[in-house]
Amino acid sequence: MGVYMAHTFYQHCYHLIWSTKDRRPIILEEHKTRIFEYLGGSFQTLGCTSLQVGGMSDHIHILAAIPPKLAVSEIIRDVKVGSSKWINSSLPNIKGFAWQEGFGSFSVSSSQKQAVVRYILNQEKHHKAKSFKDEFIEFLNLHEIQYDEKYLWK
Repeated sequence: MGVYMAHTFYQHCYHLIWSTKDRRPIILEEHKTRIFEYLGGSFQTLGCTSLQVGGMSDHIHILAAIPPKLAVSEIIRDVKVGSSKWINSSLPNIKGFAWQEGFGSFSVSSSQKQAVVRYILNQEKHHKAKSFKDEFIEFLNLHEIQYDEKYLWK
């Protein structure tokens, strides 16, 4: 994706996933486009590249390139804090909006970027057959991430 410093080259793409607090279906259809655009712009403002944003009423997916000088967790924290404030102050019909603590971060190789973009764009179709919980656990298993399910949904 870019050059970090002389003789240092990188391509760090991440498929990022997080849900609304208590997985409430609070991202209304009428506001999705604005929220997704705001999230993408937030990544840009923080020095990252937002490649695709999408999701459902209770969670979002973002494909983003994050330079190695930035910590993924700090970027996500800043995006979540800023977007929560913006959603609560700017969008009618959404009251008490908050994101769930934590997130999923999965590395994406260059050869898989377009597949992830398609996956994010097809969320509506995908979730006709699979819940967010099942989807997230599938990602954890696919990426061989160990977890204790009793802590997943706190």
